[in-house]
Amino acid sequence: MLENLRILDTTLRDGEQTPGVLITSDEKLKIALKLDELGVNVIEAGSAITSKDEQKSIKTITENNLNAEICSFARPVKVDIDAALDCDVDSIHLVIPSSDLHIEYKLRKTRDQVEKMAVEATEYAKSHGLIVELSTEDATRTKIEDLKHLYDLTISAGADRICACDTVGILTPERSYKFYKELSAFNVPLSVHCHNDFGLAVANTLEGIRGGASQAHVTVNGLGERAGNASLEELVMTIESLYGVKTGLNTRLFYEISQLVERISGVTLQSNKAIVGQNAFAHESGIHSDGVLKKTETYEPIKPEIVGHRRRFVLGKHVGKHMISEKLKETNQEVTDDELNRIFERIKALSDMGKTVTDVDLQAITDDILHINPEDSLVLEEYTTVSGNTITPTASVRVTLNNREIITAGVGVGPVDAALAAIRKSISDVANITLEEYHVDAITGGPDALIDVVVKLKNGNNVVTARSTQPDVVLASVEAYFKGVNKLLTDEKRMNNG
Repeated sequence: MLENLRILDTTLRDGEQTPGVLITSDEKLKIALKLDELGVNVIEAGSAITSKDEQKSIKTITENNLNAEICSFARPVKVDIDAALDCDVDSIHLVIPSSDLHIEYKLRKTRDQVEKMAVEATEYAKSHGLIVELSTEDATRTKIEDLKHLYDLTISAGADRICACDTVGILTPERSYKFYKELSAFNVPLSVHCHNDFGLAVANTLEGIRGGASQAHVTVNGLGERAGNASLEELVMTIESLYGVKTGLNTRLFYEISQLVERISGVTLQSNKAIVGQNAFAHESGIHSDGVLKKTETYEPIKPEIVGHRRRFVLGKHVGKHMISEKLKETNQEVTDDELNRIFERIKALSDMGKTVTDVDLQAITDDILHINPEDSLVLEEYTTVSGNTITPTASVRVTLNNREIITAGVGVGPVDAALAAIRKSISDVANITLEEYHVDAITGGPDALIDVVVKLKNGNNVVTARSTQPDVVLASVEAYFKGVNKLLTDEKRMNNG
């Protein structure tokens, strides 16, 4: 079934049900457009009955005439189906609780009543021209004969597809294969929908497909309730790279859409997240880095470019000279063997002190050893921030950029955000630098603690890290940001001169 697999992405519905996540109408459209560009078959755009704003969001997506089938979640009641119809969707994901547990304690109905609701809802939706995917909630805790009977009834009523949901993620890969194999004999397509409560959603989805499911329900970054859903990027890259089957999706968009969903959802990815995490193609160990520099396959199962990611070498206690040399070459910095040895020893000494060695640290060490005193392109003259419980956090900065004075202001969700927004405005004419990561730690105790801020900034394909340690979190953030910006601008000059 891998060869003909269809993908239903439910980031905008099941993914948005992640605790604390709220996606606006404009943001939903951005994600839907990117999912369509990626090539998914079905986009579950939301649940139309939820609110007027949700209906507006879904309607905005359907008005864009995407290639993907646009779907709305619906309960087996006419009001849900009517709301979906008002949004001009192509299909509904008609979800019916099927286990005794859900029927008795959640719905407080009999099984006969639930089956009647399912049949009537299917017939009503079909009579209004909708594609119906009949989905059984808590299917993996439902007696198989009850499940099959419900599918028989709803397929006879016109259901186009059926889906069995592992709602609380209790399948194992072996059980998943047998479960979906048992349901694959129906004459309509079968979908697999797995949750990640035990970290097995992708593995269970793969085995469900091997068992006979022809469509997989997934979310970008594995978003979803509790521990999330099966991850779109992990599932597809496993199929393409480990099974050697092309899915037809544009996998080079995976990192881009992952970053988009991360920014919009506010759910930060763990750095070691497979395929799209910041460390997915990062190397620190000298042995590993040397191997990758000689032939990437030594320590990488796939090339990062396949998923739109990039390889990254990290400076740390396990760093090797080859990697330091390579990082210096990236900015056209040439050193002798003796200078490289001295740079190497300085970095190891910093690492042994428990410090994260940033790209700015490497540049400062190199410049010191080479007796270079580069002039910063961007100089902070002064900054002011104002914040409080009744005013919008606001910041103003006065900087010198290439010997030209610039004064800008910005607002944000807090004083740090406002200050960085003002700085971004001051350099917008010369560079489009984005903040990729921001990390803050208190390294001493008490209200006067020293604050350590590390930022990761990106300019085009160049990514650098920078740090500042101060008792004031705003000042530490501003200084780290300035250091990173100056490193990026210096790198750009060196590359252009090279």
